[in-house]
Amino acid sequence: MRPLVLFDLDNTLIDRLDAFRTWVAEFAAGRGLPGDAAQWMITLDADGSMPMNAFFEAVRDRFALPEPAEALWLAYRARLPELVVCRPETLSALAGLREAGHPIGIVTNGMTDNQTGKITTTGLDAYADGWAISDAEGIRKPDPRLLEIAASRCGASPVGGWMIGDDPVNDISAGQAAGMGTIWIDRGGPWPAGRPRPDHVARDAATAARLVLGHDTFTG
Repeated sequence: MRPLVLFDLDNTLIDRLDAFRTWVAEFAAGRGLPGDAAQWMITLDADGSMPMNAFFEAVRDRFALPEPAEALWLAYRARLPELVVCRPETLSALAGLREAGHPIGIVTNGMTDNQTGKITTTGLDAYADGWAISDAEGIRKPDPRLLEIAASRCGASPVGGWMIGDDPVNDISAGQAAGMGTIWIDRGGPWPAGRPRPDHVARDAATAARLVLGHDTFTG
């Protein structure tokens, strides 16, 4: 068996930010919100870094919406998986990893219904041997135990495998703590000063998969 390859989900395998922008536009138009509402919500979300329960509390209060924040969040979790896509080249790269004998897993922070919906509607479930979602497990990245759970579901060890993701802390630091080689998906932001560097940098998940295929084992 080739080494395990774990992928982050949002903004690694799928473009969460693009789907979120589409959702924001729908939400603002459907409720007749002011013209600056969409950009305000995108800024508030901070590329997914704001907890969504707090996000919907703020949205409800700013626009004086009648529904509880929890109801808004629940509706969002039902809709967003319908808006995300996984690019064909990403699915092709995952197929290449599987053909080469690499177990593939997904490890993601987020709510179980939302993240599972993204995995299944994009077809990623056909390529992954297993996954772990923070809400379901009660553990969040960068805790390496979430990676270990995902690895066990793939029938593999994280040690000597690869962790691929866009977050320097939640993905790269977690992978390093789990004894994995790491590939950072650079979406244009700076690498945090003083933080241990990843083993490789890639522009997207498909490029990262090709890097993995050039290694039988991690020897860094």
